[in-house]
Amino acid sequence: MAGNIDLCIPVSEDKSEQEHSQVSTEEDFDYSKRGQWLRAAVLGATDGLVSVASLMMGVGAVKQDVRAMILTGFAGLVAGACSMAIGEFVSVYSQRDVEVAQMKRDKKISRNEEESEKEALPNPIQAAAASALAFMLGAIMPLLAAAFIVDHKVRLGVVVATVSLGLVVFGWFGAVLGGSPVVKSCFRILVGGWLAMAITFGLTKWIGSTVM
Repeated sequence: MAGNIDLCIPVSEDKSEQEHSQVSTEEDFDYSKRGQWLRAAVLGATDGLVSVASLMMGVGAVKQDVRAMILTGFAGLVAGACSMAIGEFVSVYSQRDVEVAQMKRDKKISRNEEESEKEALPNPIQAAAASALAFMLGAIMPLLAAAFIVDHKVRLGVVVATVSLGLVVFGWFGAVLGGSPVVKSCFRILVGGWLAMAITFGLTKWIGSTVM
C-alpha cells in the first residue's frame, strides 16, 4: 500500500509541472521574434497600397483617362517593388554585417555559440523578397479597382474605398501577429493613408490648374 502511494505522488507532480511549463511558455512568447519579417511584409504592403493609390489619385486629379491612371499605377508598382527590395536588402545586410563584426569582437562566446548566433541573424535576401512581394500585393489592389470603372468620379471613389479596406486589413493583420492593439493600429494606418492620398490629390490638382 505504501509503495503504491509513493509511486502516485511523483506522477501527479510531473503532470502539474508540465502543465505549468506549457502555460508559462505561452505567456512568455516573445512577439519581437516576428519583428523582422513582419515589419518587411506589412511595410511593403502598406507602402505599395498607399503610394500607388496616391499616384493614381494625383493623375486622376488632372486627367480623366483611365489608361493614364493604370499606366501610372503600374509604373509605380514596378519602380516601388524594385526600390523596396533593394532598400531592404541593403538595410538588412548592413545590420547583419554590424552584428557579425560585434560577434567576432566578443571573445567570451564559444565557436558553437557563434555559429548558432549567425544562423539567427536576419536573412537579407528573404527580407528583400518579402518587401517586394508585399509591395506588389498592396499595389495591385488599387490597380484592379480602377481598371474596370468607366466613370471618372466613381473610379476615384472606388480607389479610395479599396485602399481604406486594404489599410484596415493590413493594420489588423500586423496588430494580431505583432501582439499590439488592433483598433489603434488600424486607425493609425488608415489616417496615414487618407492623408497621403488627399495631399497628393490636392497638390497635383492645384499645380495642374495653375500651370495648364
